[in-house]
Amino acid sequence: MEKTIRTGSVDEFFDAVMSLKSKEEFYRFFEDVCTTNEVVSIAQRFAVARMLHENKTYIEIAKETGASTATISRVNRSMIHGNGSYELVFERLGLDKKE
Repeated sequence: MEKTIRTGSVDEFFDAVMSLKSKEEFYRFFEDVCTTNEVVSIAQRFAVARMLHENKTYIEIAKETGASTATISRVNRSMIHGNGSYELVFERLGLDKKE
C-alpha cells in the first residue's frame, strides 16, 4: 500500500494553515507545530528548488544553501516528476525561469 498525505488529519492541518492571515501568524504557528530544524529544512528545500528553477548547478546550490547533493537530487526529482506545485508557486511569486 502506497503512503499518502491525503488524510483527514492532513486536511485539518491544511485548513488551519490556510486560516493564517499574516507572515507573523505563520511564524508563530510553525514555531509551535514544528521544530526549528523542520522549518529550516523545508525552507532549504524550497531554496534549492528556486535555484534549480534558475538553472543553478548542484555545486552552486550546495555552496549557497548547505544542502547535500542527495537533497538537491531529491528536490530535482520532485520538480521533474512531481505535481507541478513548485512551478505553480514560482509563477505566483513572479519568479521567472532563467534559461
